[in-house]
Amino acid sequence: MPDTGGRRCLICPRGAGFAPAVRGRTGVSVNPADSDTADSDPVESDPGTSTDDFRPGLEGVVAFHTEIAEPDKDGGALRYRGVDIEDLAGKVTFSDVWALLVDGRFGDGLPPAEPFPLPVHTGDVRVDVQAALAMLAPIWGYRPLLDTTDAEAREQLARASVMALSYVAQSARGIYQPAVPQRRIDQCSTITERFMTRWRGEPDPAHVQAVDAYWVAAAEHGMNAS
Repeated sequence: MPDTGGRRCLICPRGAGFAPAVRGRTGVSVNPADSDTADSDPVESDPGTSTDDFRPGLEGVVAFHTEIAEPDKDGGALRYRGVDIEDLAGKVTFSDVWALLVDGRFGDGLPPAEPFPLPVHTGDVRVDVQAALAMLAPIWGYRPLLDTTDAEAREQLARASVMALSYVAQSARGIYQPAVPQRRIDQCSTITERFMTRWRGEPDPAHVQAVDAYWVAAAEHGMNAS
């Protein structure tokens, strides 16, 4: 995997499972043999392209550039900003890894979530969280991202991230159990423990540790083969 100026560059391997694209009168199409109009819309040759340049599928195509994560092309390793996942999961907290991914270094992680109760209960966690998070923007005075500084955007992302976890836990707990008192939440030492306590009340410490390790392993999941 070549390095391009500090960014990681992933190139698709030979035999990626995609149909070849060819250029026709209306642009680029995929595998015209499978098209209903293949016979009536012949492919025109591009004078600037040689048949020697043709590569099937996505072989040799740069998929993305990133400075955040580096998945091994064979699927055997994963690194966050150069740190192997084996040195992170179960050894540092999810909050620490959040800081590593967002800031590029360990340091100020996620703050505790603010004690806002979940304002809506629909029975669907996704709906509850999406609706509740949208209500926070006017309360906190969030502006469009283009109108904020990098420091403001980072602070807003952190506040919204922990509130999302809080709302997920509250929604999953349901309306038929009393909410866990905030004084109990304040006794928790990590973001994951706070989440699990809001959800379960008195979670098994082994479960807290397992969830934290899982969150670390999945913290950057946009490029993993899953």
